[in-house]
Amino acid sequence: MAKLLTLFTLLPKAHQVTLSLLVILTTFILMFPSEDAQASKQSRSVSQSDDNSALETNKRYAVQLAFNAPTPVNNDSSIDQDESADFISSNDSENVITAETPDDEVFAQHLAMLQTSTSDIDGMINDIDQQVATQKTKLKQQAANDGYSVEYYKVVKGDTLGGLFSRAGLSPKDVYDITQLPLAKKNLLRIMPGEEIAISKNAQGQLQELTYRMDQVSTLVISQHNDQYKETVNTKDVVNRTSFISAKIKSNFWNAAADAGLSGNHIMELANIFGWDVDFALDIRKGDHFSLLFDQEYADGQFLRNGNILAAEFINQGERYTAVRYTDGEYYSENGSSMRKAFLRSPVDFKYVSSNFNPRRLHPVTGQVRAHRGVDYVAAIGTPIKSAGKGRVIESSYNQYNGNYVFIKHNETYTTKYLHLTKRKVNRGETVKQGQIIGTLGKTGRVTGAHLHYEFIVNGVHRNPRTIDLPKSVPIDRREKNKFTALSKQLMAQLKSNQQQQLASN
Repeated sequence: MAKLLTLFTLLPKAHQVTLSLLVILTTFILMFPSEDAQASKQSRSVSQSDDNSALETNKRYAVQLAFNAPTPVNNDSSIDQDESADFISSNDSENVITAETPDDEVFAQHLAMLQTSTSDIDGMINDIDQQVATQKTKLKQQAANDGYSVEYYKVVKGDTLGGLFSRAGLSPKDVYDITQLPLAKKNLLRIMPGEEIAISKNAQGQLQELTYRMDQVSTLVISQHNDQYKETVNTKDVVNRTSFISAKIKSNFWNAAADAGLSGNHIMELANIFGWDVDFALDIRKGDHFSLLFDQEYADGQFLRNGNILAAEFINQGERYTAVRYTDGEYYSENGSSMRKAFLRSPVDFKYVSSNFNPRRLHPVTGQVRAHRGVDYVAAIGTPIKSAGKGRVIESSYNQYNGNYVFIKHNETYTTKYLHLTKRKVNRGETVKQGQIIGTLGKTGRVTGAHLHYEFIVNGVHRNPRTIDLPKSVPIDRREKNKFTALSKQLMAQLKSNQQQQLASN
């Protein structure tokens, strides 16, 4: 035994684990004999008691073998006789009793569902393949009727237009002549593996027509006429359909939107639309919900892509926010207010600017070249400092360099910073309005005099707040007010109707 243990320890760890599992499995099998073994034992006991006789030694007996295999429960079973014969012999069929356990039924149901769904997917793929094959057959037949042939060539890895033309039996001159055409040069010289080009030739083997699908809507057609090639683009008619999605938030906004079927682009677009009013990182609560109408583009009944969000509603902590897209491409609330919020050009009433935005400024204290990523406004100590726009205070603290400082996040795009304050009048986590007093001007931190250092950050990049084009909160133009109101009422009524239908269906 000791030698076996020593040998076991010398084995690789993976072999030790495998051997241990085998030992455990063998022990389990020995401790719990199968139903077949028990049934056989019981059968022998019953047989012996019925015969009331003992077995004689040195005498051969015929032993009947029984197989515990499934048999049809009734004559309506879906298993045919040939399949049953694979499991049970005809001589033993009368002696076998079978029963289907609940687990077997569940497994059979899941298997049937899997087979059905797989069959449906295979059917859809086959339908598409058949449609493509039918279309190709029609084109070939039409070409044959017109006295020429058409073949389809798939672009393979490493393929060029010259290589594909060579496989098609065309000359380098054909490649040259075709690539002199503007659209052909732009598209055919950049063919990708998996794409397909249809080439039609006349009875003499000369190229008559070439078709190449540029995208889901447009097909490039190059045809020969009077020994010259010309190109045209056939475009499918694109139809817009309005779709509706609504969801309630259980954990976070992104998961709720994705689970409802919203695309990644639409999730980001929705967050940007309402980003001025809702902080999607901190304001979202369980039970918040949203609904939206958006365009989807189709061509010949096939889905192409998602279009613009037309109207949306967001309920956040009991507050209702709405957005409607107008013909100018901007979003407004249902009453015509701009979804964008304006910024103050300057957050303080100042006397003068002591230091402008300068990426290569010479620092007045250290004497080293260091980027000055903001603007320094000089005013009297204690001058009120206002928030440049509506937002949430993400930092309100003190350190030896910034002194008292406040950082405000206005949405996912814009952040403003205010440094060297005498006092801070807001705390981290608070929501502030545009123009609200957040502190007073001072000279705390590493400074040479009293001033406000103000930074304006766009998508993580510092920008000059004095020259950058700031977002404007401009309501719908008075001349467009009536048209917008009619559109807004129509879209919001459609949104409400879809919400009610979804609620009724649930």
